[in-house]
Amino acid sequence: MRTFRAFLFPLALVGFVACSDSTGVDSGKISILLTDAPGDVKSAVVTISQIYLQGSGRVVLRDDPVTIDLLELADSTAMLVDEATVPAGAYSQLRFVVTDAYIEVENADGTTSIYASSPGYAALPLGSRVAGELQMPSLAQSGLKVNLPGGEIRISGDQRILLVDFDVAQSFGHAAGGSGRWVIHPVVHATDFVATGTVTATLRPGQGVTLPVVSEHQVTLGEFKAALSNAGGSREELAMTDANGDGVYEAVFRFLVPGTYSLDLVGPTTIEFATTPARPLAVQVGSGATVTSDFTLTSAAPK
Repeated sequence: MRTFRAFLFPLALVGFVACSDSTGVDSGKISILLTDAPGDVKSAVVTISQIYLQGSGRVVLRDDPVTIDLLELADSTAMLVDEATVPAGAYSQLRFVVTDAYIEVENADGTTSIYASSPGYAALPLGSRVAGELQMPSLAQSGLKVNLPGGEIRISGDQRILLVDFDVAQSFGHAAGGSGRWVIHPVVHATDFVATGTVTATLRPGQGVTLPVVSEHQVTLGEFKAALSNAGGSREELAMTDANGDGVYEAVFRFLVPGTYSLDLVGPTTIEFATTPARPLAVQVGSGATVTSDFTLTSAAPK
């Protein structure tokens, strides 16, 4: 999910939809949607020049380059392939040919640095300075390989949806040897699914509970965040907001791969607080399900 943004790059979800066309079962249709799975990387921009399925042969689904900032896909999806016709058969891999990429990472002093596959990458921000190299072993040649559930998927006249989770936070790291370079070794998981899920966290004050004043500053529920972690340890934090002004603050995590998550609340560093239910809370997200966890603030005091 991105810490699920600072930690999950958290990257991306890919959905496949195969269905019969008017010619019968000798071919099917496939669509691919991309979204980010929740990480401290500020930007993760990639240029995908080709997408194809690998079976007994190669079936190209897209060869029109597209440049995407994975972190902008936290709560949305991008259509990468729209109903491409695919011959019926078994396919063992989906591949993305990534020709260029850059990441912007936060430094300990609060500044950021950019690492790029090429200093001349056209997608780099205007006037930016590249601090070092982002290595992409084989991604521009053989492509990023996504192994499919059970070793293969079968395209026929039946509808099929596959979710691919690109974990951004776990996919980028420092190159060995203290060179200062970064390297992309994508962590990608694929699973059959019906639909992605949603987790909503709400927070309200309990009866008679007030937030303290610390150093002449009145602490508010708007300073709280919700944090969602997946089984792999990737974590995403979202600010709690009260859009309708009813005094209940909420954060919504969308496009989640079905599975078990840990939901927590993060308060201002100046206070200690407790809630009902206790935190962290285990949350099971089913296919297409919306899960709401309501937290009530039971105490809050200055540290």
